[in-house]
Amino acid sequence: MAMHLPVRPVWTCAGCGQVWPCLTRKRQLLAEFAGARVSLMLYLTQFFVEACVDMPTTTTGTLYHRLFAWPYEPTDAPPREQDRRRLHG
Repeated sequence: MAMHLPVRPVWTCAGCGQVWPCLTRKRQLLAEFAGARVSLMLYLTQFFVEACVDMPTTTTGTLYHRLFAWPYEPTDAPPREQDRRRLHG
């Protein structure tokens, strides 16, 4: 099983070579931190700081979007039951 961890200092995925976090790692993180979005964001903060140091010519806005925006973007996963109830009453 491939480990989808960041390869520093270029921040590509060790498992698939895509930009990190890759789609697989994003899905893994969402599963690992299900119901704990704040904890996920705190976890990603350490990577944000490290990426800022490793890639000083990359804007912080770019890194912010890369590491913090994706958990709030729509996914192809079906909504969880509690989300369905909240949306549909």
